[in-house]
Amino acid sequence: MTKLSKAFYTRPDVVQISRELIGKYIFTRIDGVLTGGRIVETEAYCGENDMACHSHSGRRTARTEIMFQEGGVAYVYLIYGIYCLFNIITNVAEKADAVLIRAIEPTEGIPEMLLRRNHTQVTPKLTAGPGLVTLALGISKKHYGTDLTSDLIWLEDRGETIPEDQLIASPRVGVDYAGEDALLPWRFRLKNSRWTSKAK
Repeated sequence: MTKLSKAFYTRPDVVQISRELIGKYIFTRIDGVLTGGRIVETEAYCGENDMACHSHSGRRTARTEIMFQEGGVAYVYLIYGIYCLFNIITNVAEKADAVLIRAIEPTEGIPEMLLRRNHTQVTPKLTAGPGLVTLALGISKKHYGTDLTSDLIWLEDRGETIPEDQLIASPRVGVDYAGEDALLPWRFRLKNSRWTSKAK
């Protein structure tokens, strides 16, 4: 197992990175407790020419400022006033690309994940959705800007290569406002995984 380095995140093609993150592992060590799992669903967002991306056309706000930093840091934001979503900034500084982690298959610290989610049984409802992933992993807005090569939140390559025929590429979720960009097949899922989110 190898922790993903800065060089993995700073490459120019956010769609390629999003695909390659399927089968990688994400971990958090919060208050000394290790939790994590295998990434089974992602979405790519391109700052330069993607109407669905928060940083489209160089839009800088207090929320999106982290997107303009060099890749390899966390972009965490709140939706519906309830859920935090965890994104990985990619590319070089000022490009403002990001990958949303939408679902994981839990592998480490499952008892702690159950506690955080107030669940008694391990089912896909534990981590099958971007807001559920962050709850289970203990990620919150205070982790905005976290270096993803640190020992707080990090990703690992455990030597697994996902064949092309095991990947499903489809349009992203909840971006109908983005016109033609809403149709881009930039949501990636692991085929036949029970842990991917159900949203179409």
